[in-house]
Formats: sequence, C-alpha cells, structure tokens
Amino acid sequence: MDASGGRGQPRPGNDESAEHTGPEAPAPGDAPTHPASPSAPTPADERGARPEGAEPGTHTPASEGGTPRDTGAAGSAPGPDRDRAPAHPDHPFAHSGSGDGQTPRRPEERRRGGLLMGRPFGVPVYVAPSWFLVAILITWVFGGQIDRVLPELGAVSYLVSLFFAVAFYASVLVHELAHTLAALRFKLPVRRIQLQFFGGVSEIEKEAETPGREFVLAFVGPLLSLVLAGLFYLGLLAVDPGSVPGVLLAGLMVSNLIVAAFNLLPGLPLDGGRMLRAVVWAITGRPMTGTVAAAWVGRALAVCVLIGLPLLTQSGALGSDAVDNVGMDTVLDALLAAILAAIIWTGAGNSLRMARLREHLPELRARTLTRRAVPVESDTPLSEALRRANAAGARALVVVDADGVPRSLVREAGIVGVPEHRRPWVPVGTLAQDITHGMRVSAELAGEELLDALRATPATEYLVVEETGEIYGVLSAADVERAFVKAMARPS
Repeated sequence: MDASGGRGQPRPGNDESAEHTGPEAPAPGDAPTHPASPSAPTPADERGARPEGAEPGTHTPASEGGTPRDTGAAGSAPGPDRDRAPAHPDHPFAHSGSGDGQTPRRPEERRRGGLLMGRPFGVPVYVAPSWFLVAILITWVFGGQIDRVLPELGAVSYLVSLFFAVAFYASVLVHELAHTLAALRFKLPVRRIQLQFFGGVSEIEKEAETPGREFVLAFVGPLLSLVLAGLFYLGLLAVDPGSVPGVLLAGLMVSNLIVAAFNLLPGLPLDGGRMLRAVVWAITGRPMTGTVAAAWVGRALAVCVLIGLPLLTQSGALGSDAVDNVGMDTVLDALLAAILAAIIWTGAGNSLRMARLREHLPELRARTLTRRAVPVESDTPLSEALRRANAAGARALVVVDADGVPRSLVREAGIVGVPEHRRPWVPVGTLAQDITHGMRVSAELAGEELLDALRATPATEYLVVEETGEIYGVLSAADVERAFVKAMARPS
C-alpha cells in the first residue's frame, strides 16, 4: 500500500516501495558503541527502526566525515587515533545529534558511555569500563619497572605506577580535547569523548567542509601530544632523574612521544591517515579518493604492525633486554601486535564503508520512498479498507477522524498478522499506531536530514506531509532500509 494526497485524494505511487508486501522489517540488534568502537558495524547497524515495543539501536553514520579518532594508551603501546564519527556508521538509523555538542543520547548509548567524568566545553567525557583493565595492566608493568629503578620504594612503587596510569590518560584526554576544540571552532558537533582500552575517542558527528580543515582537525591531536612531551622533558630537567618525580616525568614524556608518533602514521583510522586523506582530497578534489588511499595505507600499516612489532621487540630494537624476549613477554608482544593490527585494519575498513555511505546518502528522499495511502475511519473493517486501497493503487492506510484529520497509521505487520477470513470483522483502528509529533515528517526531507528525523523517533511507519500540512503518504522504515542497502551495494 502507498501514500495518498490530502483528504483522501490518491497521489501517484512509488514503484520501488511498491515492491514490498511483507511484514515490517526485522528489528536491528544493538549497534556497537562505536562510533567509538574499534570494531566494524554489524549488519544490524544497517537496519531501520525497530518494531513497536523494541528498543531502538545506536551508531553513528560514522562516515568518513565523522570517524572517531583514537589516541594511544596502555603504557608505552599507544593505540590508533580514531577521531570523528559521523552520526551514521554504516547504519541509517544510528543516532546523530545537533551541532552544539550537547547531543541527546538514547538510553543504551548512555549505558555504553561508561562513567561520566565531566563536560569540558559542554562535551561529555566518559571513561569506559575497559580503561580500568588498562589501568591495572599499566600499574602492574610500570610498577615492576619502578621497583627495579627505585627498590627502596617497595610496594609504594605500584601506587606511583597507578598515578602514572591516571596521568597518562589525562594526557590522552588533552589530545582528544585538542580535536574537540578544533571541531567546535569549525562548528562541527561533538557527541562525546570516551577514554577506553587503547586510548581516547572524540566523536565528531559531521565531516569537515574542506581538506584544509580536515588536516587541521587531524594534526592538532598529535601536536598537543608533542607539546606535552616537551613540557614533561622541561620538567625532567628540573628534578633528579633517579627520583620518583623524575621517573614519572620520563615515563610521561616517552609515552606522549609514542602517542604522537603512532598517530602520525599515514593510514586510517589514525590521525596521520586523516592528514593523508586531506592531502589526497586537496589534490584530486574528491574526498572519496582520499579516503580510499588512506584506508589502504592503513591496512598496509596493520600488516606491518602485526609482523613488525614482535620482530622489533625480539631484536631488542625497542630497548628490551634479551631475557625479556622469551616466554610470556613474547606472547604478550604478539598479542599486543594482533590487537593493534586488528583495530587499525577494522578502522580502515569502517572508513571505506562510511565514505560510501556519505556518497549515497543524498539518494534517500522521503518523496520518492513514500507509499500512496488512503484515509479510512477507525471502525472501517480491514477487508473494506484493503479493497479501497487496492482500488486506488495504494499500499498504506491512514486512520482519520470525522474531520479527516489523520490520527494513526495502520501497521503493515498488523495487517499481515490477520487471517483473510477474519478481516471483515477486524476494524482498522485496532491495528493502528497513534501518530506522535515525531512520526510526521516532511516530504522534502532527504539524505542525512531524513535519517536524523527517523532516528529521533524510531517507528515502523511515518506520516509524510507537505509543507502546507497536506497528507502526502506513508513512509515505511523497511522501505528506507531497503533503499539504503541497495544504494550501499552499488559501487562508488
């Protein structure tokens, strides 16, 4: 069934939406926390709104324009820098927010954010539960190193190491705040900052408008890490290197140097990859070309990390002793390399998918996806309502009151669930869902604006209206989902 004009006058239908006669689309599963998550969006991320009563999904189009950056963490082994996740990660109904940095979040997003630490510059900062695992790991590893340098500290060395872990992540937060301030300066909305297992993520929801701004957004993070390393070095000159302050300052200096160097590697999803993308974008004039180039360099980097990091530690090139290169340390080095490689490889793949999403978003238009509909009163038998719809060539039903004002939408899943022999005795009002304010969408919406409107009020059907308030028809979330998947399947 499809959408009708005002006061029951049928409008021309949409052939694409007319293909669908089955029940509403299955509900998507919970989307990953990414935009901040290093893992790729799951297929559930590409689904439309959930059926009535189900909890909406989360994610963010993390498109190439809004991919999160991730600063390194975990002691001397920083993670990739994934820093701007547009509000739709491969998933048309991922949550996207306003441009003021104060984005309303869904309940599951709030649960997944972790522990809220504050709102610097109006942007919430969360500490993920995984951070506590890293803090324990850093405390254990760095505490053992302090114990060898300052054996007189005894068990206090682990307390000093815990202070180092907190201070290091504070410097990671400074790195992310640099990205955030640059984004806010360019009027790009920032959803949140999250400190997690391998670093930090600044979730910036929209793409930079120019390659120059993209370059600046990427560069400011490593730049701040280098500045911090310089400040810690100056502080080290003023203290005894063999003292507790000296050991802490030296560790923070080296860690920030590693964070800066790692994030400057020229492959997505690292900051250096964003910088490379900006350069290729400026040369070719096509952001997609820049994304493809930087993403494949990122995949090559992932392979290099997987193979090269264990070889470097085995050879002692990173300064470890020969005795440290066997046994459990070797296994830990290989595991660390595998985790970092997986994060980089996955982030590069995500960036490619998000870039394709960004290219195809304008193809989603409410007017072309809307189904024709016929108005019926609440007590109209379902069989009679379907007869009217078939006669008008419509594929949707709008329940109106005595004055012709639309009050509810008949759910497609409800129609399918009624056996044909019972339809003459089932009034359409029992199968309808009341129209809330968010379920009215403009026929002029398209692309990201359309997805934002649907994400704001998850439902299976929406009433589409003209700017004058006249009914245009009914938009099915399942139709939007199919159009989205079809667009994403086409080569860029």
